[in-house]
Amino acid sequence: MRIVRRFVIVALVATAVVWLGCTFWYAYQPKPEAIQGQIDAQAYSVSSKVAGRIDQVLVRKGDPVNEGDLIFTLYSPEIDAKLAQARAGKEAAEALAQKVDTGARKQEIAAARDNWQRAKAAADLMEKTFQRVDNLYRDGVVPEQERDEVHTKRQSARYASSAAYQMYQLALEGAREETKKAAQSKARMAAGTVAEVEVYAADTRIKSPHDGEVTQVLLRSGELAPQGFPVVTIMDINDAWAVFHIREDRLSEFTKGTEFTARIPALGEKRYRFRVDHVAVMGDFATWRATTSDAGFDMRSFEIEARPVTAIANLRAGMSILIEN
Repeated sequence: MRIVRRFVIVALVATAVVWLGCTFWYAYQPKPEAIQGQIDAQAYSVSSKVAGRIDQVLVRKGDPVNEGDLIFTLYSPEIDAKLAQARAGKEAAEALAQKVDTGARKQEIAAARDNWQRAKAAADLMEKTFQRVDNLYRDGVVPEQERDEVHTKRQSARYASSAAYQMYQLALEGAREETKKAAQSKARMAAGTVAEVEVYAADTRIKSPHDGEVTQVLLRSGELAPQGFPVVTIMDINDAWAVFHIREDRLSEFTKGTEFTARIPALGEKRYRFRVDHVAVMGDFATWRATTSDAGFDMRSFEIEARPVTAIANLRAGMSILIEN
């Protein structure tokens, strides 16, 4: 009986020792370290190249949109005025180019020909008059002074006739080739100005650049939208990825192309496969100092991005994601 009691006591003591040993062993084992990250997605800020007052915002937060859907419109009377000015300038430049290219009108050509004929007739008359006066001078009837005066008038009539003839030729030939090119270039420049203003005018009707979901509406109808200011933010839920911040001593587990399993608490206990497709060092603010780590040296932090191997239903930006060892 005494032997049985001793055996029971020894067994109890041994059991207690084993239990205490196992407890201490498990207590001093390194605990599994979970790495927490966050789901992010591609976002698009929709803005306008021109400033204006918001006329209409046609979407609300949470609305699905497709590429090309009208998002909001702007009211800009300044652009309307510039467009009217540009079109008027284009019409004037085209009219001038057409005038230069067509040349003088038939009435202008006829007037130039008549001026030449008149000057030519005057020159012929002065030629005959000079001949008569010259004969009289040779006969001693008129003084030399009068002969010189008539001679000067004859020369002047010749020059006037020649000038009128040149003007007539100019009217026939039309503008110079250089003048035509200059007028055509001005017309093209005016057309370019109109096209530029029309592009700005078209940018008062802003469309979605991508499929996605509206996440933010920053301005409302009647508010002034500065140039380039994002009015609506669109997020493409189908282009999502996970972001983790990894210590340097564990970076070898997450090289580019590596696949791992992670859990998204918001979607339940199911595990999902992800593949690392981007690794980048973080700033000095994220460095783990030797005084706060067991490594004995400063460790940098790296940001990794991993995309789902297969599409995940109901995945949303902002969800937490856990890598559990």
